Amino acid sequence: MFDDDADDIHPLFYGAPKSTEFKKLRKRIVQNTREAVEQYGMIERREDGSLPKWLVCLSGGKDSYTLLAVLHELKWRGLLPVEILACNLDQGQPGFPATVLPEFLEKMGVPHRIEYQDTYSIVMDKVPQGRTYCALCSRLRRGNLYRIAREEGCSAVVLGHHRDDILETFFMNLFHGGRLATMPPKLVNEEGDLFVYRPLAHVSEADCEKFARSMNYPIIPCDLCGSQDGLQRQQVKQILDGWEKNSPGRRQVMFKALTNIRPSHMMDPKLFDFAGLMRDMTKRAPDADDGIPDLR
Repeated sequence: MFDDDADDIHPLFYGAPKSTEFKKLRKRIVQNTREAVEQYGMIERREDGSLPKWLVCLSGGKDSYTLLAVLHELKWRGLLPVEILACNLDQGQPGFPATVLPEFLEKMGVPHRIEYQDTYSIVMDKVPQGRTYCALCSRLRRGNLYRIAREEGCSAVVLGHHRDDILETFFMNLFHGGRLATMPPKLVNEEGDLFVYRPLAHVSEADCEKFARSMNYPIIPCDLCGSQDGLQRQQVKQILDGWEKNSPGRRQVMFKALTNIRPSHMMDPKLFDFAGLMRDMTKRAPDADDGIPDLR
């Protein structure tokens, strides 16, 4: 399956390391992504036989590069029957290297659209000093991406969130939001006209980091968020790092729990009808000891 010497392999993989370690890494990422795509039904089957079109969002970070590469890998191998349009939203952040992604995508022969929208100024104007930018920045970015997806005839907006993002979001909601929720691998936007997919849902952040660095992709850091100290997500990440250090594999166990939920063993009456729960007295043993003294 992984013949790296094939002449027709996608340019995104040109120059890939020949080491056994990298080949295992690449195979694991591809398999994990394929598993998520299939498990959560991300491929639309259209009656007219046309291919759905995905708007794959590219920030320039390690995760989005990994996403772009692995989707093209699956498509090249005939396992992902979709059209892919890469998209970068330049949000007007000072110092953002605006030429890096267009030049990279041109060189790789990847169909793409670069959109400039100065949401940075809006965020800086609206968010009080000392508050985090993430919430407003994310809403503005998502709104523009939905618009672009509609203009390009895409049926889905595809994001590069990985396993650790999903797990961290769960704990942020648990610690700070008072709810059990995270970023789902698949959802429909509020307007109901677009899917939102996260194909890297089963892929670890460490694997994204190793892959993107090994491929020497031109990684662009997000200094807007990274420059703020005390972010809730960073605090949660530190907690998870500590648990992982003391108990290797803990992250994967906790992530598995998110896929193995038992509503009857939680406490939300909207998910399980506790009030309507009835006993079946026909199955009661005649001499069953229920712990209540016999007062006769």
